[in-house]
Amino acid sequence: MLPPGGPLLLILLGLLGRRYLPRLSRCFVWGGLLAAFLAVWPPAVDQLLAPLEKWSPPLASSSVKNAQAVVILGGGVRRQAPEYDQATVNRLTLERLRYGTRLAKTFALPVLVSGGAPMGGRPEADAMADAIAQDFALKPRWVEAQSINTAENARFSAAMLKQAGIRKVVLVTHAAHMHRASLYFERAGLEVVPAPTGYFGPLSNPQSKLSYLPNPAAAYAGWFAMREWAGLFQQWLSK
Repeated sequence: MLPPGGPLLLILLGLLGRRYLPRLSRCFVWGGLLAAFLAVWPPAVDQLLAPLEKWSPPLASSSVKNAQAVVILGGGVRRQAPEYDQATVNRLTLERLRYGTRLAKTFALPVLVSGGAPMGGRPEADAMADAIAQDFALKPRWVEAQSINTAENARFSAAMLKQAGIRKVVLVTHAAHMHRASLYFERAGLEVVPAPTGYFGPLSNPQSKLSYLPNPAAAYAGWFAMREWAGLFQQWLSK
């Protein structure tokens, strides 16, 4: 359903059905082309991102009071990393690790890293543990490497933390992902202090006309935002 697959599927259906349902087929083709354009057009992507990121304003230091741990969610691994001799964290995960370790050092809190291997291979949490120790000089106390989605991130992490008597955590993930992630962690019985990082928007800038043109940054942000809206819809259905 997400771009580019969703729009391409609409176009393909329109082309295949043009002999039997020409009017409907044209609607599918033009609808697919419009969806493909909007998914990479910065003003449209900003409209998708804005509600997600407004739910997650930057962390206020006062809200960290009584927090007992920092939880950093994985955002994927980079498998093609010959310079490291094995899979390592991708840029999304690295952004989360950088901010999460800063918070952990600032507030003297232990760290849990969470992320399995939904596509097989090396679990995200193992790559995160290596990166956080070698590059940020901080060893995580807990490594949750079994989860394959955000719901499992929350469930498995909560089980580990509750065994240690921890109930209030600082949760680190991307701003557009934070609302959905916080809901899952709260469902798992933890009190959450959102600590978002990696804001994507706004992509369009009134001072630069070029920022209104479709571009790779908007394409990725659009995909990420649509994925989060789909995840929130699925989360609502599962209540």
